[in-house]
Amino acid sequence: MARHTVTTAAALAASAALLLTACGGGDDSPSDDIKGAGKGSSPSASASESASADADRPKITLPKNFQLTFEDWTSSDPETQALLTDAKEQLRAGYAAIIANEPDGGEALAFYDTKPGLSQDRQWIKTYTGKNLTVFGKLPAFDPKVSFAANKKAASLSYCTDESKAYSKNRKTGEVAGNPAGTDPRISYNVSLAKNAQGVWQNLSTRSERGACSR
Repeated sequence: MARHTVTTAAALAASAALLLTACGGGDDSPSDDIKGAGKGSSPSASASESASADADRPKITLPKNFQLTFEDWTSSDPETQALLTDAKEQLRAGYAAIIANEPDGGEALAFYDTKPGLSQDRQWIKTYTGKNLTVFGKLPAFDPKVSFAANKKAASLSYCTDESKAYSKNRKTGEVAGNPAGTDPRISYNVSLAKNAQGVWQNLSTRSERGACSR
């Protein structure tokens, strides 16, 4: 079930710059120029929220036999909540593409991904669709943490998933597979995101590490 995270060199460079900013970099940090994040002065909070609300977000549905849940993905800070909401929909769009057997990810995933992010996610999706696999079961995503760049147009998100009750299934043979015995089902993810002109937070790159979650 783990997302494959073959990252382009450009995305890696942007991610590195972003992480430095999240650790205390100033306004002149290179992360201000992350592709897809936009340039110039930061919009006011009200302008940002208005643009985000006006964006025509796609409707994403998942079948009842795949329960992708999000624990504690809420925040009293509007900017943080906006990012968490878009990040949730991006993840739902990726799994919806796998279940719908759409190797190119579909329109919803393209909406929530930058070009580098979409290229990466298509590789992940094709590890399923290329083998005629779908997914089902329960997949909780938990412990989200958000760090913003100084300009509030780029951010990093970390979270964990637990694959112990999530499975793949061959569409033709019906063969079901889960994690091999002895494999840690918990996977830590680190995502770099950029806010587009419509105020939508889009994925730039994703990295994962199995067994790195504290829970």
